[in-house]
Amino acid sequence: MQDMRSNYRLRLAMACGALLTVLTLSNAQSLTWLGILPGTNQSTAYGVSADGRVVVGASRTTAGLPRAFRWTAQTGMVEITNTLGSSNWSEAFGVSADGSTIVGYALNTAQQERAFRWTEQTGMQELGTLGGNQSRAYAAAATGTIVVGWSLDSNNQARAFRWENNVIQNLGTLGGSESWAYAVSVDGTVIVGTARNASGWRRAFRLQNNAMSDLGTLGGFESEGLGVSADGNFVVGASFTGAFNRAFRWSQQGMQNLGAISFNSAAHGVSVSGIVMVGTSQTGTGIQHAIRWTLLDGLQDLNQVYAGLLSVGSRLSEALAVSPNGRYIVGYGYNNDRRRFEAFLLDSWLSGDTDGDGCIDDGDLLTVLFAFGNQGGDADVNSDGVVDDADLLIVLFNFGAGC
Repeated sequence: MQDMRSNYRLRLAMACGALLTVLTLSNAQSLTWLGILPGTNQSTAYGVSADGRVVVGASRTTAGLPRAFRWTAQTGMVEITNTLGSSNWSEAFGVSADGSTIVGYALNTAQQERAFRWTEQTGMQELGTLGGNQSRAYAAAATGTIVVGWSLDSNNQARAFRWENNVIQNLGTLGGSESWAYAVSVDGTVIVGTARNASGWRRAFRLQNNAMSDLGTLGGFESEGLGVSADGNFVVGASFTGAFNRAFRWSQQGMQNLGAISFNSAAHGVSVSGIVMVGTSQTGTGIQHAIRWTLLDGLQDLNQVYAGLLSVGSRLSEALAVSPNGRYIVGYGYNNDRRRFEAFLLDSWLSGDTDGDGCIDDGDLLTVLFAFGNQGGDADVNSDGVVDDADLLIVLFNFGAGC
């Protein structure tokens, strides 16, 4: 009988321990300041993997010299070693959805900017140019085999490029002299950027099947394409309206003005299906604030939505990328605790909110149940690599939150 009581107490203690673990894991949204590299005093995050585990960007010295970094929760911020030549000049602008490939630019031994592609297996690989002495890579497709950016050509004019299998392709223009590619869809079939038209104006473009389309403007003469959804159906950026620059969301139905906090605004990233956009906008006093626009809530100042995550005097200045599911947002802000501008990673979902609609309900419960036993994905609420009892319990304990 004594043994039975002891076993019961042991199992009860284990159950209570498991419950405490679940409650610990069921915290709501989180904001992580990513730090800086040694010898630098500020940092910016430009890209994030689909699961939020890899963030890339640049950390700058007091002289403004940038050094590319890769951040994970396990390693913290680690410099991507420049093996092209110059030790203190590189920036990482994009990371593949699976987190394996990082792209950006670094100085070579001749002190010229060169687009690079980095993996743990290959290290930093130079992608070449279109005939000039400068190139930059801005984005990579899902597995990193396709890279886009821009390069100077032999006439010293900027041209958007697509790189694959060691071949760099000139994507042309909209009839003018220059173009720049900034984003690519998951499968690499849709490329987005900015190109000059025959009149010399800069216009947002979307390229598919080697055909470059002018996406128009919000009433002014110029626009700029900065981001594309994973499926390639939505483009975001900024357009001059005739008075201010305004963030836009483009679909086959046309270009939509996303508004602003007060003055100028720009959208830098967009989730799959165009549901969530992130970017920056100026307040009435001209200070940059990170913003988000959703189909449900419209334009939001992230400093207001996530005020509870910010210490007094801190702010989120620019949101520069968002994961395909709309959950993870990266950029830079002012970390008042450390008195510096610093890269951040924002997990914007309530724990257990698998679809990111702000409400933990039957839909989230079913998502976990149907994915039970699978590896990773949105149903992996605690991000331990497998959908199991722990994820189900987190949803159950938070059920009804945000609704």
